[in-house]
Amino acid sequence: MALQISPTVTTFLKSNPEKKFTAREIADWIRLHHAQACEQKLSQSKNKRLEEVANEQDRIAVLIQILVAEIGAQRPNIQKKTPQIKITDSRPRKYYYTDKTDDAEVEAIENKQVNSDSLPLEHDLYPMLVEYLKAEHSLYAKRIDEKRSTNNRGTKGNEWLYPDLVALEDLASEWSADVANCAANYGAKKAKLWSFEVKRLINTSNVRSAFFQAVSNSSWANFGYLVAAELGDNAKKELRMLASLHGIGFILLDTDTPSESQIMIPAREKTDLDWDSINRLAQANKDFTVYIEDLKDFCLTGKAKVSDWD
Repeated sequence: MALQISPTVTTFLKSNPEKKFTAREIADWIRLHHAQACEQKLSQSKNKRLEEVANEQDRIAVLIQILVAEIGAQRPNIQKKTPQIKITDSRPRKYYYTDKTDDAEVEAIENKQVNSDSLPLEHDLYPMLVEYLKAEHSLYAKRIDEKRSTNNRGTKGNEWLYPDLVALEDLASEWSADVANCAANYGAKKAKLWSFEVKRLINTSNVRSAFFQAVSNSSWANFGYLVAAELGDNAKKELRMLASLHGIGFILLDTDTPSESQIMIPAREKTDLDWDSINRLAQANKDFTVYIEDLKDFCLTGKAKVSDWD
């Protein structure tokens, strides 16, 4: 009997509710549990790589490639027939079956009602983001803990006020001493400031609230970014529309290999800093005060002291 990809994938995901699988992992399961149908598929395949196959391992590699391609091609049909199957917009895409609505998924994530193999907790994402920013963008980053703020605005008064992380970009790190001195005498900028709002999951339920939290928390900086460890299907389109209007970028954080994270939507630079907002933040939060002190030292010396940063 010919292998039917759509119902096979659906059956597999239904039998493993809430667990997320890449197309390659699903293909490997199909290979192991539908060996005869897979062998028939290989015999009927016109894949040119089969002509060059020298051993069984190569045949398996070709089979996996064929199955992954067919799973991807059947993605719209799978979701149309079974709306409970969701697919992340991250790379690689992950497929999973859930009875939860998008609202319920976000609530479960935020209340830590998740399986042990699910996303890391939000505070575990901060050092991952720091690693990525340092490795790929040479930024000096620092954690801002809203709990270290004066609490004179109510229990949630600081929620949309402070970003999760801030960073400094050294613009003159590769300049010669003469160029740096000339730039300083002409009043040229030595640094740009970045701001980051971090979420574990962004989907169609919370994409707008998370985005506008990033807008609010990043209004003072040159660059503002929303960061998430997982992006639900259909949320990217909304993010792109909002980003075009408000200039906030989006980073998809790779929790397995942080250096492989990617800026999916670049932020639009704000030329001038909002010093009134910076002053307000520094007056009410100890972490942000230290950030500004480190920025001041950098401007005076022209060098960022590595030990001052995360």
